[in-house]
This record gives sequence, C-alpha cells and structure tokens, in this order.
Amino acid sequence: MATTFFAQNIKLLRKRLKRTQDEVASALTMKRSTLSGYENGIASPPLSALLNFADYFGIAIDTLIRVNMSELSESQLSELEQGFDTFVKGSRLRVLTTTIDSNNDENIELVPEKAKAGYTTGYADPEYISELPAFKLPFLDQQKKYRTFQVSGDSMLPIPDGAWVTGEYIQDWSTISTNTPCIFVTRDEGIVFKIVENKLQSNEKFRLYSLNTFYDPFDLYANDIIEIWRFTHFISKQIPSPGHPQTELISTITQLKTDIDSIKQQLKNK
Repeated sequence: MATTFFAQNIKLLRKRLKRTQDEVASALTMKRSTLSGYENGIASPPLSALLNFADYFGIAIDTLIRVNMSELSESQLSELEQGFDTFVKGSRLRVLTTTIDSNNDENIELVPEKAKAGYTTGYADPEYISELPAFKLPFLDQQKKYRTFQVSGDSMLPIPDGAWVTGEYIQDWSTISTNTPCIFVTRDEGIVFKIVENKLQSNEKFRLYSLNTFYDPFDLYANDIIEIWRFTHFISKQIPSPGHPQTELISTITQLKTDIDSIKQQLKNK
C-alpha cells in the first residue's frame, strides 16, 4: 500500500488551528475517540470522513493523504490554509461516485435541470447518484467515465437551452487545454458550461467564456470547483424545421465560428 500521511497531517493542521480533539470531533460530528484513532493511524477513515476533513481544513483529499506537510515551509503551509492548494490538480473529491450496470460496466448518469441544484451537494452521495437516470452510448470509450448534464440559458448558443451535454470526467485539471469546452460543477455558481482558459498554474483559476459573446468572461478559482467534465457531445430535440432557410443555417454556423474566433483572439491578447 502506498505511504499515506493522513494521520500526521490532520494532527498537524488541528494543532496549527490551536483546536482540541474535542473541538474538531464536535465540528465533524464524530466521537473524540474516532478522531484520536485517525490521528494515531490505528483507524482508516471512510470516504465520507475524508470529505469532511477536506472541507473542514479546506485542503484536497490528495494533499491530506499524499503530501508530508511536516516537510513544507511555513509559507507553503500558509498558502494551503488560505485555500491555495498548490499540490492539487483536481477537486477535493478525487474518488468519483458512480453507478454500474449488471455487467459491471459504468453507466452514464443523467443530471436533468430539476436535479442540478441537488447535484452540487449530493455528488458524493452514492444513494443520490444511484437515483439519477442512467443510459449507455456504445460509441464512447468504455475506459473513460462520462456524465450528461442538461444545460439552461443561451450563453452557449447555438447549443440550445435544455440540451443534454455529455462530458468526460477530468481528474487532473492541469491537462485541460485552453479553448476546451467544459462542464464545471461549482460550490456557488451551480453547474456551468463554458469555454476554458486554463490559468491554474499561474493563478489557481480558470477564466470561462461563453460562445454567446453577449456574456462577459469571468474567473472561477480552483477552490470553488467540485468537478470538471470535458465536453464530448450534446443531444437536443431542437432541430431546424423543414422550412428553415439554408442561408439562415449557414449564418448560424458562421456566427458560431466567429464567436469561437473572437474568444480565441481574446485569449491570445492576454
């Protein structure tokens, strides 16, 4: 088994906060003896406890487990405690809750508009995820994990309001290339679908752009993100009617290209 620094890290962080085991255990709704067992390395925490520790200390699960914090400088520890986790490449939740079919193959879960608000709190709850509708797309890579979200609004036109957007789960956020469309599950902004400018390495954030240039770009910091899914395709029941003029279709496609080119130009000028 790989070396884990979880026990000594949570003890170190607790002491830096000048809090007793009773105070931390109470905040995490666990017994003091349970916390003591975790700190002394005689008990292994379940995923739910890891999530609670990550949220309590504001530090990624990967960092809590893999990084020997006792070897970090004071400035590095301070950055971690202020929310700038320089060691995390993805979200605090690095173990994705998912469902499988009778053949032990992963499903593609659907997150409809009415379930999006609940998803931002239930994303790690196996019971919540198991209640989502699920389906299969045989042409997708079976070695990757996909999920489909229903998008709303006109910020990503010509992808229409109500379309179903499927994304590939991204564990290492540093691999996301600028100009990539992604679905972001966030703590405060809900679920958003945007074009990415990756500024993670320099500023611990992403700048997000809409295809509809009526909307201004905005920044989203890594600490505010729960999950990222790289756009794969979308499905919509909205198609042009038989009488839709060909010139209008061409105009729509041309406008889409213009919007994308405009976003790329903005990124180059930064």
